[in-house]
Amino acid sequence: MSGAARGPIALTLLTGFLGAGKTTVLNRLLREPGLTDTAVVVNEFGAVGIDHLLVEAQAREGVVELSDGCLCCTVRGELVDTLLELAEAAGSRPLARVVVETTGLADPAPILAALMAHPALRDAYALDGVLTVVDALAGADNLDQRVEARRQVAVADRILLTKTDLASPQAARALRRAVAALNPAAALLEPGAAPLAPQILDCGLVDRRSRTADIARWMGEDTAKGCDACAEAGHDHHDHDHHPHAHGDVASMALVRDEPVEAGDIAAFLDLLGALHGARILRMKAIVHCREAPERPLALHGVRGYLHPPVRLPAWPAGSARRTRLVLIGEGLDERVVRDLFAAFTGGIAPDAPDRRALSDNPLAVPGYSFG
Repeated sequence: MSGAARGPIALTLLTGFLGAGKTTVLNRLLREPGLTDTAVVVNEFGAVGIDHLLVEAQAREGVVELSDGCLCCTVRGELVDTLLELAEAAGSRPLARVVVETTGLADPAPILAALMAHPALRDAYALDGVLTVVDALAGADNLDQRVEARRQVAVADRILLTKTDLASPQAARALRRAVAALNPAAALLEPGAAPLAPQILDCGLVDRRSRTADIARWMGEDTAKGCDACAEAGHDHHDHDHHPHAHGDVASMALVRDEPVEAGDIAAFLDLLGALHGARILRMKAIVHCREAPERPLALHGVRGYLHPPVRLPAWPAGSARRTRLVLIGEGLDERVVRDLFAAFTGGIAPDAPDRRALSDNPLAVPGYSFG
């Protein structure tokens, strides 16, 4: 069966700071039946590659090494070429998934942006999700001291805590709180005896088995409701004025609108938000309840200044609330500016803030923002 007939190839980005245990997790995954028909791209920073040699022998045939550069910068073009070659080869051999393992110092956001910006990659691949591995022994210090570690956690769909058996219970609990505060929408998991693949893969918008959309899973709504950090802070996730979760300079915030909105208003909001804060937006996910097609939700996904082509779902999944939800994770975002912009373009009430018409006529009217 050709790659085109099989549909887009699932792409999983495996990241985590130095020493977190990414290769150990990868080897465990590759021993499971769920990872058949999988290719692995391993990045190694340095002139002599070692990481690919650590991937166990049964998967060696499908391992591609990118060396002497970090995926987020110098070898991004090589990654694109490799993924295109794998997609072309899928016509002659089964290929259901590609796992890309980054270096411990990689910033995942530029990699995701490259995938969104390249038309051929968008056609060949469907981002299944970002899996971030966090070391329970050094993770707290890494989050405090390294922006790369914070970015890796912030953009994750699934977070896997390793070495919890080696850390004290108090340290493990503190790390769980820190991770959940930084990214409350990501599922927080610990490796146990059960197979890993069903827990950490297939976390995209569309379930690859049922071919149906799972909005709550993709938006992380079920995870956020059970967030310990939120419970301790007394946050109610049904409240529409969601306060941001922050760790240092990285924060997440949720924007919600119950009434249907026009797709053009959301587009205008995202255009202006991108102009003001594009480079600071690590990741954005949104489900939009549009006036033009209220029975068909619009799914949006963005990274940095790049927006993946919008996807119109055939219908609202059973039990899913019909409302617009947008989750932003970024660095140094001004929460008041973002909320005022959202209110201005979607018809919400924001005292002492310009409305959409004022902003469209004069973008310099954005409150609290200085051009210079």
